Amino acid sequence: MTASSEIVFAPELNSETDEFRRVLVESGLGAWRPVDDRERLAAMLTGANLIVTARLRSAEMPLVGFARCLTDTAWACYVADLAVCASAHGAGVGAGLMEEVRRQVGDGVTVLLVSVPDAVGFYERIGMHPVQDAYWYRRSR
Repeated sequence: MTASSEIVFAPELNSETDEFRRVLVESGLGAWRPVDDRERLAAMLTGANLIVTARLRSAEMPLVGFARCLTDTAWACYVADLAVCASAHGAGVGAGLMEEVRRQVGDGVTVLLVSVPDAVGFYERIGMHPVQDAYWYRRSR
């Protein structure tokens, strides 16, 4: 994969659980997500109200990346997952997904996420800023 012009970015709320799982695994994010719990993955998809996909422009239109988001469309958009297949790394897919998320929610909405440690440099390169005072209750399962 060479250029992001080969990629189609679009909002898509009907992603298949198997496609979603495959991209999580191939991206490396599967180490941080419940990829062996199909029911939970399906709930993660149906609970999101904005999913932006990156599909390779071909007859099959395979999924190569996605951003799974929760947004009120007025103030905040939380990117719960940004996953790009390893085969598409370096082709502008992650940056394209984040750009499309920002386009979908508009410039009046803050876009935020919690990064896995290995991806911090990517978010800094695309112009995101770290948040100092963030807090969470860790899930127990």
